[in-house]
Amino acid sequence: MKKYILCFCIIFWSGLIAGISFLEAPLKFQAPGVTIPLGLGIGQLVFQALNKIEIVLLVLILICTYQTSLKNLKGLLLLFITILLLTDTFWLLPLLDERAKLVLGGKPITESFHHILYIVIESFKFILLVILGFLNLKDLSHENRH
Repeated sequence: MKKYILCFCIIFWSGLIAGISFLEAPLKFQAPGVTIPLGLGIGQLVFQALNKIEIVLLVLILICTYQTSLKNLKGLLLLFITILLLTDTFWLLPLLDERAKLVLGGKPITESFHHILYIVIESFKFILLVILGFLNLKDLSHENRH
């Protein structure tokens, strides 16, 4: 049962990233009547919620893999995903949130690379989750054959 929960969490997480980070985030600014402040306010709420869900999913994944060997490719992928999520949670998202608050407060901000870095991290996290998901699905299919 843990392997099914593990696969679900990994695939669900990758779907959330694809839907929110790569689809909703850029499209919301193209909707009629959505101003930069409105889009930033919505974005703050959505990305704070996404981050909390990601943390829950990571905890569930770690619980499901607790007694398995992580000295393989899957373990390495999970380690990188964890590092990326922790980087988002404790450094990058708070920094981007502060920048959004400045914009919402009408204060000028300087250009930064942080938003691009967030996109890069989300892209890597997504790719790693997809690979991890396929590896776990492959294990499930081999297990079901025997």
